Amino acid sequence: MRLRCWQALQSGRLGGAGFDVLSKEPPTEGHPLLDINLPNFILTPHVAWSGREAMQTMADQLIDNIEAYVAGSPRNQVA
Repeated sequence: MRLRCWQALQSGRLGGAGFDVLSKEPPTEGHPLLDINLPNFILTPHVAWSGREAMQTMADQLIDNIEAYVAGSPRNQVA
């Protein structure tokens, strides 16, 4: 994390930051983000998507997308 972002978190200018993905997984010992101890910063072990609510949302979206495709109105197309 760049110094200015860190300072913004410390000062409260930036209300919060949450990281779920790092450039290298798992992070190595001594990674600077592992040592941040601020109430407005959270670092998850790249599993934030696996909560019950998130899994239900993904399942609902999958069903909606399949139903839309079958009805002839596909969603989320990549052109």
